Order: sequence, then structure tokens, then C-alpha cells
Amino acid sequence: MTDIPDAPHDDELLSRFRGGDGKAFDAIVDRYERRVFAIALRICRHQEDARDVTQDVFVTALRTLSSFRGAALLSTWLHRVAVNASLDLVRRRSRREGSSVEGLSDRPAEGPGPEAEAIESVRAREVHRALGRIPEDQRAVVVLHDLEGLDYAEAAATLEVPVGTVKSRLHRARLALARELGHLRAQDWSAEPTSGFGPLR
Repeated sequence: MTDIPDAPHDDELLSRFRGGDGKAFDAIVDRYERRVFAIALRICRHQEDARDVTQDVFVTALRTLSSFRGAALLSTWLHRVAVNASLDLVRRRSRREGSSVEGLSDRPAEGPGPEAEAIESVRAREVHRALGRIPEDQRAVVVLHDLEGLDYAEAAATLEVPVGTVKSRLHRARLALARELGHLRAQDWSAEPTSGFGPLR
């Protein structure tokens, strides 16, 4: 996310929100809604599920931010809520359908949305399908680091795991994706994050 000149800092928005300024919360939603949706879409792999998760994330924020103590950055906290909500939804769906994550639809999300054009490409479709076939903890790391552009420390803070765990999961995930993609090297999609499934800024 690129800061807008003279835009209020997250701490200022939180302070205003705690003081009863409803517009401050609207500004928080405007600032982070796109990123939250992108994370949810890449983990859940369905537009409607991603919309549901995004709504749940900001409902949770509305209910709890008044007591938010700032132990983590607001962005980190929102990313964490988005990842956890997305993984919870995937697990519930898996149990409901009596299948594993690998058994979910290989079709990418459909309909209009922030990634509608990108997922029309063959390359993005292949990556999308491959992401659905790797373990959830590895998928979350790939989404945060390779696709959303968080550094190791940010991803670790979001997932509440050590940096070393992020690195090891990412290594295993890239190997798994390389096996899934076959003719595409892992570096082909992770090294150019603005192409295909690159970060939304």
C-alpha cells in the first residue's frame, strides 16, 4: 500500500475512532479493504467467499478496535484476521463437502473484481490451481510474502510464527509449487509480483 501524502496515520485514525469518529473507521476500511480482499481471494479461491471474509474482517474490526492496544501494527492485525478467517472458511467448507482442500474446485474466482483481468491469463490460472493443492500453512506464507509483498518479518508477525518458520514454509511451498506447475519455475511467478498474481497496491 502506498501512503497518500498528508493522509492520517493509522494511529491517528484509531484514536479518532476510539473518540467516536465514525468516518475514521470508514477511512480504515478504504485503506485496507483491497488488501484484505486480495488475501482472502487467494486463500479461499472464490469471489463470494472472499467477499464474505472481507465483510467478517471489518465487522470484527468494528467490534474490537476500540480496545486494540497496538501490540502489532494495524495492518499486521488486519492481515492476521484476514488469513485466519480465510483458513477457517476453507476448513469449514472442506468438512462440509467431505473433501480435502485439494478436492476443491480448480476454477479460479469468476466475475468482476480487482483480479478479474489477471486471472484470465493461463499462467495465473495455473498458479491459482497449484495454490489450492498445497498445504494451508504454506499457502498463507506464499500469499503474504510472494504475492502480497510482505517481507519475512511482516509475514511472521501476521502469522504469529518465527521468521525462520516463515522461511522454511516458503521454501517448502516453492518446491511444492514447482512440482505442481512442472514447466513453470517457482521463480517465474514469484520474482515478478506485478504480473499475473502480483500484489495489489
